[in-house]
Amino acid sequence: MSATHPGSGGYIVPTRDVASEELVLNMGPQHPATHGVLRVAVKTDGEVVLDCEPMVGNIHRCKEKIAENVTYVQFMPYTDRLDYLAAMNNEECYARAAEKLLGLKLPERIEYLRVIFAEAGRISSHLMSIGTYGLDVGAITPFLYCFREREEANHLFEKISGGRMLYHYMRIGGVARDPDDAWIQRLLQFLDQVEEKMDEYNTLMTWNKLFQERTMNIGVLSREKALAFGITGPALRASGIDWDCRRDDPYGIYDRFKWEVPVADGKHGTLGDCWNRHYIRALEMKQSISIVRQAIDKMPKANPDELPPPESPHKPFLAKGVPRSLQAPKGAEVYVRSENPRGELAFYMVSDGGKSPYRVKVRGPSFCNIALLPEVTRGYLLSDLVAIIGSIDIVLGEVDR
Repeated sequence: MSATHPGSGGYIVPTRDVASEELVLNMGPQHPATHGVLRVAVKTDGEVVLDCEPMVGNIHRCKEKIAENVTYVQFMPYTDRLDYLAAMNNEECYARAAEKLLGLKLPERIEYLRVIFAEAGRISSHLMSIGTYGLDVGAITPFLYCFREREEANHLFEKISGGRMLYHYMRIGGVARDPDDAWIQRLLQFLDQVEEKMDEYNTLMTWNKLFQERTMNIGVLSREKALAFGITGPALRASGIDWDCRRDDPYGIYDRFKWEVPVADGKHGTLGDCWNRHYIRALEMKQSISIVRQAIDKMPKANPDELPPPESPHKPFLAKGVPRSLQAPKGAEVYVRSENPRGELAFYMVSDGGKSPYRVKVRGPSFCNIALLPEVTRGYLLSDLVAIIGSIDIVLGEVDR
């Protein structure tokens, strides 16, 4: 006798003459497949997952309370530690939130530099995501290949900021320094290198039969559930929902570039499954490459009326008129969001007229996305749980803010 377990995704669970015994297993918090110090309490019936509960808070670092006790400028390095695989993107979002609260306007060249570094950061983040996802499902070669390209991204960011992971490159009112032509040429070479290797990545993973069997029709997230849970980013678009904050709630100068939002169409696997969440990230890398190239081609020279030439390479490249001591008007409040590699990151900030914000609330996309874990794991196998967690692509730094 056998029966399909409710929500099993098609797996046949044997029925027994005697009651089966449920077992609760702890996955993590020190487990390589949880991508950080995440503990998942898994209720199983043999190899089948009956339910699971993600338990967060193991690395909580009180970021929001820290923001309220330091100045606007002093909090910028802390944003790197949220999604530490996309530090440039975190910095960009916080800088825009602070600039809107303070009423600062950016010169054209700074706007273009923000786009270039945010999209280069997206490429670097997705290289990590795709490589480690291959490792999660048993393919070590894509992991090594993706890290080969990501190492060049690390070199680029290190050259301009001095850091290989935590950059502190974005500044309120500008950036740390203006890249020279040699750096721009090296960035273009990096884009060519990644674009050339994309077919290699897809051969090793995306179109690989074994990888497809591990990821297709696994961890299916319906459109309705995606909307109900407030899912954003590649996980949302993998469920067939056409939404991207850069296009649909424009910020910066993204409306000046021609690019497409990759959305799953259901031609491969099932809408909202692990495979589509992976494939959306692979497609997004190509779009980011296109955006960076367009931004480099259109970026204007520094206008001396807006951007004074730095006295030394260590002086920040800031707009004219940015005061040393920043104070927002009392009662001012803003909500600013951006399309980060893992979804929508947002900062809500309130000023009481002091040099520090009165209240800061961070909307971390990984925190919202991880909430769907119980919904997409019930009825699948324990080995599928690893593939599902990897496909959501969480970073615990922005879960435990």
